[in-house]
Amino acid sequence: MTLHRLLAAGVLLLASAASSAFDFKSVGNTPIVLYDAPSLKGNKLYVAPRGMPVEVVISYGEWVKVRDFNGDLAWTEARNLSARRSVVVRNPKAAVHATADEAGPVVMLADKGVILELVDPQVTTWVKVRHKDGTTGYIKASDVWGI
Repeated sequence: MTLHRLLAAGVLLLASAASSAFDFKSVGNTPIVLYDAPSLKGNKLYVAPRGMPVEVVISYGEWVKVRDFNGDLAWTEARNLSARRSVVVRNPKAAVHATADEAGPVVMLADKGVILELVDPQVTTWVKVRHKDGTTGYIKASDVWGI
């Protein structure tokens, strides 16, 4: 009987791990204040710029706890976030190519911290992105955070 319980517990653990996919959103059209608690009375930690990607960790009423590119946790009102996706470049001088290929022409170099709009949510080794100046291309998924 103990073996069956152990097996059942293992199956439940695997099922819960598989169902916990990353939930990324982006800061909406205006910069937002991030707080240390789910309340406007909480301490203001910093201002997140428009379009910044965040990972939603947990929802609490009208508030969400988010993780940013640096791994820092903070709270914001859920209404401040957009389903429109973006990514942030994690490596200096990351190449954005015209095609999803290392041999494709480089259309721009994006420095660490640059926010790019995610054009196609289908992620493989390459991610299709757009810079705010309109330049569109493909960047290695390993060069960005937010997917």
